[in-house]
Amino acid sequence: MDKKKQKHTTGNKPKQQSTMEKKNENHKSKSIHDILGLDLIHRILLRVPLKQLGRLKCVSKFWNTLISDPHFEESHLHLPAVPTHVCLFISNYTKACSVDIDAAFHDYNCATAAKEVSLPFKMKTHYAFEVMCSCRGLVLLHRASHFFVVWNPVTGSSKRVSYSHIASRSNPISPSLYGFGYDASQDDYLVFVASQDKNGQDHFDCLSLRTNSSTNLDFALSKPLGRSNWESRGFFLNGAIHWSSCTLSVRDYSILIFDLKERSFSTISMPEQVMGYLNPIHLVLLGGCLALYSYECDKTNIWVMKQYKVQSSWTFYQISRKTVPLYLCNGSDIVALDLVLGTRLRFAKYNAKGELLQHKYVDYPHRLSSRSYTVYTESLAPLPTEIKDKDMDKKKKKWPSESEGGCQTRKEN
Repeated sequence: MDKKKQKHTTGNKPKQQSTMEKKNENHKSKSIHDILGLDLIHRILLRVPLKQLGRLKCVSKFWNTLISDPHFEESHLHLPAVPTHVCLFISNYTKACSVDIDAAFHDYNCATAAKEVSLPFKMKTHYAFEVMCSCRGLVLLHRASHFFVVWNPVTGSSKRVSYSHIASRSNPISPSLYGFGYDASQDDYLVFVASQDKNGQDHFDCLSLRTNSSTNLDFALSKPLGRSNWESRGFFLNGAIHWSSCTLSVRDYSILIFDLKERSFSTISMPEQVMGYLNPIHLVLLGGCLALYSYECDKTNIWVMKQYKVQSSWTFYQISRKTVPLYLCNGSDIVALDLVLGTRLRFAKYNAKGELLQHKYVDYPHRLSSRSYTVYTESLAPLPTEIKDKDMDKKKKKWPSESEGGCQTRKEN
């Protein structure tokens, strides 16, 4: 190779290297936002299971802001991500523990399935809390004769809802019926309380989290509810709250429905096999369907309404032991609370034929001498923002203070 050609060749090398270096530098300088685009990242994050979202908040300030946004939380609630079923227990009315049932079936020693949780609005030990029910990942807690607390155990957000004005007219002060649901037309969570006054007159009240106010709905009562005719715990489904009849002496084998949007009552009949049934019948939600269960000797009879309000869709299951059905897994398998023994809980999974597929023991931190519990699906559902208007200051003066059970919103970090 002559000197001119050699000089020409060696002279091009630095230019080629610098070009490659620039390409590498440009590639390195591109962030994930440049490569995927913000819209695509947003759509991907919406499909990430809830448990992983908390870790992804640490990726960047932008991701933290995005995932924490109320609109993102609401959108994530409606996407078909893998749900996490949690059973929240309160023992002795003051100590709470959550059990990740899905983790219990996948974790060999169940070491991470159960954990103690701190209740919102810490109070003195003699204040007794009960778990009432859940809706869209929010849990309703009850402090008898004082107030309810709506709480998201995932985000820590909570709000206290007083019903002291209702309790003051009632005797006894404990509500005869209660329910908790979401009114999509108003984007509001509502707590419903049915009670009787000292003269035996029925009253029905609605407590709004958005407006921080209560509304009397006595007009919706076409006939007396009968405080002993229905199970007090209501279940939210398809925009309505449902209660089952429990007093066998009246032979009213029906499910009471209150439509949140229409503010009206109706009923649907239980399956024909239940008619004349002598044992108590309990209501539960299984796989987004109304379901009933009752005990017969050492067996559990279960009826599931596969199509809402379609009488012919009632489907019968039977499990050859006493158990409490909690939810459906894989569309047909029933997950149930099989046994409570001291500080041990036994969860079991049965197929549609009632055959035992799997069971797991979970150690509970406290002895369950007295307990209340509910199953909820974890979510980022935000509490509604209070409506602020010119009369808000006047309304605040009318509401009781925090010590009396007044409404207050709180979010734990």
